[in-house]
Amino acid sequence: MAWEVCLMEGEWRMVVGLAWLLRAAWIAGTLPILVASIPSSRPSTFHGVLSEFASRGKTRKSSSQKWTVPQRFFSQFYAVAVVWTTILLLATWHYAYKMAPLDSESLHFSTIASHLTGGSHIFSLHKSRSTSAEHRFRVWKSVFLLLLMELHVMRRLYETLYVFNYSSTARMHIFGYLTGLFFYIAAPLSLCACFAAEVFNFTADQVAEINVEGRDLLSITGSDWWGYVKPIRKLGWFEWIGAAIFIWGWVHQCRCHTILGSLRTNRTGEYQIPHGDWFELVSSPHYLAEMIIYAGLLVASGGTDFTIWLLFVFVVANLGFAAAETQRWYLHKFEDYPRKRRAYLPYIY
Repeated sequence: MAWEVCLMEGEWRMVVGLAWLLRAAWIAGTLPILVASIPSSRPSTFHGVLSEFASRGKTRKSSSQKWTVPQRFFSQFYAVAVVWTTILLLATWHYAYKMAPLDSESLHFSTIASHLTGGSHIFSLHKSRSTSAEHRFRVWKSVFLLLLMELHVMRRLYETLYVFNYSSTARMHIFGYLTGLFFYIAAPLSLCACFAAEVFNFTADQVAEINVEGRDLLSITGSDWWGYVKPIRKLGWFEWIGAAIFIWGWVHQCRCHTILGSLRTNRTGEYQIPHGDWFELVSSPHYLAEMIIYAGLLVASGGTDFTIWLLFVFVVANLGFAAAETQRWYLHKFEDYPRKRRAYLPYIY
């Protein structure tokens, strides 16, 4: 019993440490953007530096290629994101199937076990993390969030490879490139940070069974494929409302990216004013759609995880800053640019 308690306490410290590390990263990334976004009659030096770091493609003011990479390296963000999110999704999904079943029989056993233990130390320490109904729902909620993220990053990888036709001269700052790589590692992890330590230890044990005991993969995962899907149907209204919001933003971002991609394909060397879908309302509807996508993830999470809240705030701050820079570029570039268009919030900003 003592070693089980120590193991659970060790996992708990890892979970808390990871959660706070991610929260610190999102706060550290958001604060400079908020400071640089403070309205001023004259742009500050800090605003200029951050703008240079964040600029890419048409919004880059400097012609120097020092400390820059090709903008087509965007595809690397999403290649990393697809691989990493897939690993997290499969590991968390398998852990949920094996250790957090949502069938009524196992949930009934959880209730009986809690009464029989009389609030023992192990069960009270983490509310019986392997049997608690609340814990099980949260694990499957993380699976659902990772499924949505997988849908998002797979589409974005496809778009960077086959929809966008980046100019050979389009560049982005190396700082923005590294920030993008970090984002697509930290964002999926933020969606399952509460269970990352448990999933890691469980997956390591499963791999050891394959390597040491010679068990095949099918005997580890099982052939009950419906059992992997059925619990998702038992999630609540918050999850499905969040998914609907996510799909709404996802579809509009797909449309807006298609419009931008067609401009790059058909243009004769000159930038054009985009039209169609949400472009009639704002200059950066793809950024607005991205905010809606992450708002959907936040709603689907139930809004109880502070880490996901900070992820959402970072997305809004970062894309809001980029949208404001894009709006300034459009107004400077085109004398006939529609003045009714806002940066990213229709009729507001």
